[in-house]
Amino acid sequence: MFDNLTEKLDGIFQKLKARGRLDENNIASALREIRIALLEADVNFKVVKDLIEEIRSRSVGREVLESITPGQQVVKIVHDRLVELMGGVSSSLRFGSRIPAPIMLVGLQGSGKTTTAVKLASVLIKQRKRVYLVSVDVYRPAAIEQLKVLGRQAGAGIFDSAGISDPLAICTQAMEEARRNGYDVIVIDTAGRLHVDEQMMEELIRLRDAVHPSETLFVADAMTGQIAVNVAAAFNDRLGIDGVIMTKMDGDARGGAALSLKAVIGKPIKFIGIGEKIDALEVFHPERMASRILGMGDILSLVEKAQATVDEKEARELERKIRKNEFNLNDFRDQLNQIKKMGSLSDIIGMIPGMNKMKALKDVTPDDKELVRIAAIIDSMTRKERLNYLIIDGQRRKRIAKGSGTTVQDVNRLLKSYVEMRKMMKKMTAKGGMKSFMRGKLPF
Repeated sequence: MFDNLTEKLDGIFQKLKARGRLDENNIASALREIRIALLEADVNFKVVKDLIEEIRSRSVGREVLESITPGQQVVKIVHDRLVELMGGVSSSLRFGSRIPAPIMLVGLQGSGKTTTAVKLASVLIKQRKRVYLVSVDVYRPAAIEQLKVLGRQAGAGIFDSAGISDPLAICTQAMEEARRNGYDVIVIDTAGRLHVDEQMMEELIRLRDAVHPSETLFVADAMTGQIAVNVAAAFNDRLGIDGVIMTKMDGDARGGAALSLKAVIGKPIKFIGIGEKIDALEVFHPERMASRILGMGDILSLVEKAQATVDEKEARELERKIRKNEFNLNDFRDQLNQIKKMGSLSDIIGMIPGMNKMKALKDVTPDDKELVRIAAIIDSMTRKERLNYLIIDGQRRKRIAKGSGTTVQDVNRLLKSYVEMRKMMKKMTAKGGMKSFMRGKLPF
């Protein structure tokens, strides 16, 4: 997400930082470029206009112009203003005093409401809440079946609406059933249309007035850009929403809708969808997102992902092996499996400061399928080969390639990557190594 905007802003800021002093002309020139970059990222025109004016007024003061590092000061101003633009702080869900707490998901057809309902249930289940799912989309039978299948995978309870055709009746009966069975939260997946229409709005208003949801969340497709912002505004005007869940953020390299929403409709983004898996829903943190947009990474989110997937004892054993130069191909495969659990490779790289500037990653699009190919190659090796890569000669490489359905070149690439990773990890465990890594200074 935001790949294009991040790259353009980085180029603008590099030019500013290269100047020992800045004057109003330098800043005006940079702001023109920032304005174009934001508009190309599909940020709302009025939002861009107000944002640029505020950055200008904060940047031309004596404190910046006479600073020892004026370029860095401007970057900080842009960062702080982006954080404010996206809401300042993350917004948590409100459950109220009712049990179960009803959360109603609304939005257009195709925005991802059904999968988002399951992802939200998964998030809440990890917070030790008992979650009940109900679909009131009687117009699309596949939606009800989809919710059942995915809901079971997430470990949520599911209301069986068989034989009931009225959305309001489904909702009220599901609420009663959830209350009777001691659920903490009920997530209501409502019907959508291809566009905003009166019949849909009237149905949603009836449902809202019947269940009095603690949260009404609009599910927006990030890929639709400013259309998503306009539709969110329409839903807010008629229905009144409490927040937004932005889906398909992993597929949108522009990200303008995420930057525009809070300023246009006054409602915060509460979660973002970053993939198709059940656990691919994250709390939206404006400060972390601003850092990622400016190429500063997002170490806090990376640490949280790692803590959720890495066993502490295994991590200590890995560190011991790295320090003693015993990191073998079995360990390499295990680390790749850990990375797969944490999310997409491109998403993880975006969280590491400086990673997008490293020479080894320039012009390379991370491919998650490559992780599967690497695992197949390692699995085709003998135990001795995995423990000591130095014995893998030309004949062994041919055998490994044949056994894994790959080529000798693929095997060579894997071994080269493995050797480079050993070097990198050795540097990271050395004194001051992690600080160098965080600054993106380690050579690959």
